[in-house]
Amino acid sequence: VEKEVIVYRDKEEGFRPNGYVDLQYRYYGDTEGQSKVGKNDWNKNNDYGRLQLEGTINTTENQSFYYRVRTYDALTSDQTITNKKDELKLQYNFDHGNLGDSKVNFVSRLQYVKDGSHALRYEARFDFAEYMFNNDFIKTTEMVVAPYYEYTWNRTVEGDGDNYDNELGFYANFVNELPYGFAFQVELDTLGFHNYGDAKMHGVKDGNKDSDSNTTADVNIILAYGANLYSNEKMSVDFSAESGYDSYSWSDKVATGEDHETYSLKTDPKVTLTYHATPSLDLYATAGAEYRNWKRTNERSASNWRWQPFGIVGFRTTF
Repeated sequence: VEKEVIVYRDKEEGFRPNGYVDLQYRYYGDTEGQSKVGKNDWNKNNDYGRLQLEGTINTTENQSFYYRVRTYDALTSDQTITNKKDELKLQYNFDHGNLGDSKVNFVSRLQYVKDGSHALRYEARFDFAEYMFNNDFIKTTEMVVAPYYEYTWNRTVEGDGDNYDNELGFYANFVNELPYGFAFQVELDTLGFHNYGDAKMHGVKDGNKDSDSNTTADVNIILAYGANLYSNEKMSVDFSAESGYDSYSWSDKVATGEDHETYSLKTDPKVTLTYHATPSLDLYATAGAEYRNWKRTNERSASNWRWQPFGIVGFRTTF
């Protein structure tokens, strides 16, 4: 007598929200040759800390939300922090998929940044990576071009509605993976055409006159390297470094006697120890130093490169 066999199929799992959370504290030491009394002040930001919380939530298959919160604090009474403001960054990304029958991926990005001022930005990001180099020697992981519009405002005086910047611009990012742990990145961080509501407040000069418009460009060119020094089931030790222009900047309108071009060169070798506490939780500690021309950055006479040590402790969990 044949018996009926009933086969139960496993239910196919659909998309589940996922992402990561990373919390770290970074300590910045005193820059090499720094003086407490202001002489040889290569870098005005010394002996301070930065607490950072960041993460990504992939809410659906084509939508994600990124957040980053940074706060800074001076660690000694005789040190001040300049140009370091607490920051909130929020990004919403919507992946529209490929354009028609092409391999060009289209993503809409809406971003809000608060760091003393407020900036709201929309980018239409087109990724052409599938049409670029992809072989044993070089692999293109990102080839993004993105027109954008950004509106920045900061009403430092109550009722002053003219303190704003309308910016129409272009962003591009080209990232290649190379052999032996190297990677190369060229990033046109901004190519922006600015129109200011209040020329005097934005401090843009055309010779000796305040200007209500400007064109700026910032380019980052980075050679990155990473290598695993040791690893087992619970622990890994890795070396990494990023070296290059961070960034090369150009401004159409500058004050009389100032330079249209400035640049900052840097390298930041570091060693990271990671403890894999669970499959979804990593604890890490990093020690390194950054070498940069902190003070003199004009294109004709950039100099005075000095080391600043730093250390990082944190954890990262995925879900």
